[in-house]
Amino acid sequence: MPVLIVLGSLLLFAVVFGPQWWVRHVLAKHADERPDFPGTGAELARHLLNEAGLQQVKVEQTDLGDHYDPDDLAVRLTPPHYDGRSIAAVAVAAHEVSHAVQHARGEPAFKRRYHLVKNLAWIDRLASAILLLAPIVFAFVHVPALLILQLLAGLALLAIRVAVHVTTLPVEFDASFGKALPVLMRGRYLAAGDLPAARKVLKAAAYTYVAAALATLLDIARWFRMLRF
Repeated sequence: MPVLIVLGSLLLFAVVFGPQWWVRHVLAKHADERPDFPGTGAELARHLLNEAGLQQVKVEQTDLGDHYDPDDLAVRLTPPHYDGRSIAAVAVAAHEVSHAVQHARGEPAFKRRYHLVKNLAWIDRLASAILLLAPIVFAFVHVPALLILQLLAGLALLAIRVAVHVTTLPVEFDASFGKALPVLMRGRYLAAGDLPAARKVLKAAAYTYVAAALATLLDIARWFRMLRF
């Protein structure tokens, strides 16, 4: 039995942290400064937005991870990608601009992803409330079946976070390979020899949200430990 627990823990660790480590590794590997590049990631993002007729979309620096904010109409890049002149900066900037293009075109897949992600905040709050109240409710109403239902409902809601990002993965892949890569190739923003590295960065960018969402599995495991009463 202890061996199974250890193996299960190792598997969970690999599932949760493996993708995150891989994404960080790919971005770091291609973050070397390239003096031969004509501009920074922020400058490329601004140029691509203007080319797409999206002058109203801002380009801002952030410490909260590279992303496109559809509510504020802003492409936000972390400092290495905002100020950097690297393959990673170029590819990530193009990827985030592609989300702005998806939004501007009203693409159905992006709309679905947008509404699903917006609902994650209240889903997380509801899940936490259900799980926290479960032992209190059980203390007053000694009905094991009700307790089990509460726990299952709470854990299912937490798992929705993973499901949402997995089911919207096509939106990320479209941003990377349906839009960003063709634009980089058409505009010759990267030399042919840099394109294989750019493809790897764009793949990592597409998986970023899924890798982060998998951390939810740790929350689920933590709740299981806390609720063994």
